Amino acid sequence: MYRTIVCAIGNGPRETAERILNKAAGLLDKDGSIFVIHAVEAMPRYMTTSLPDAFETAAIKDAEEKLTLLCRQMNIPALIEVHAGSAARVLLAAAREKEADLIILSTHVADITDYIFGAVVDRVVRHAKCSVLVDRKKVQDIS
Repeated sequence: MYRTIVCAIGNGPRETAERILNKAAGLLDKDGSIFVIHAVEAMPRYMTTSLPDAFETAAIKDAEEKLTLLCRQMNIPALIEVHAGSAARVLLAAAREKEADLIILSTHVADITDYIFGAVVDRVVRHAKCSVLVDRKKVQDIS
């Protein structure tokens, strides 16, 4: 069992978020804490010229509201934090700050950016100072 769990909830499907939160609730000590962390990736400066000035602030507020509602609907007491920045950096900083003993995050289907910039999961697993549980969605056999 774990005392402090950091759950990385990204922009993926709701079922992934629910699976991660259920795993966290099942692994949590009686008096433990779950921190749901979401990162709003920074956009390149040239792309932000066509966006409203408050875009980042609105994205953070929207994510906080959706994650709060999800945890409430699932009856999982969690503290929600949304930060701007690189997902791996945000997660690792949150885990250090909270003195987490477990990070839970999910894989996704790799795309070209993962091969160029590296996947968030890879960075978190390599640099985390605590245990990391990587949730893998079961792929149905198509044979």
